[in-house]
Amino acid sequence: MAKKIVYTDKAPKPVGPYSQGVVAGGWLFVAGQIPIDPETGKLVEGDFEAKVRRVLENVKAIVEAAGGSLRDVVKVTVYLRDISLFDRFNKVYSEYFSEEPPARVVVEVSNLPKGVDLEVEAIAYLGEKA
Repeated sequence: MAKKIVYTDKAPKPVGPYSQGVVAGGWLFVAGQIPIDPETGKLVEGDFEAKVRRVLENVKAIVEAAGGSLRDVVKVTVYLRDISLFDRFNKVYSEYFSEEPPARVVVEVSNLPKGVDLEVEAIAYLGEKA
């Protein structure tokens, strides 16, 4: 089984030795995304909802670069530094995954890269698109 590295300039450059996404056997594994604006390379400032939108736009860009769409996402893992932000996260998340949402887990963590409030990773099934 060959693997294919996915890269797009519509998502932030990796902040470490990893790929934005990897396709293997029809599956796309999207690396954890934090609220970095791909155009500036800087962390998004402002309210939590703007940060969530940036993270989900980053995930969407990587999925699309692999030839898929958010409808192909089957599993999402969300890391929050403060679980009290759960409802606010869900409000924005539901704008991106309104129909047939993927399986998901949300966990509270003590810290994240660059001290951000959230990180999201995803798995998509691309099947023949891959």
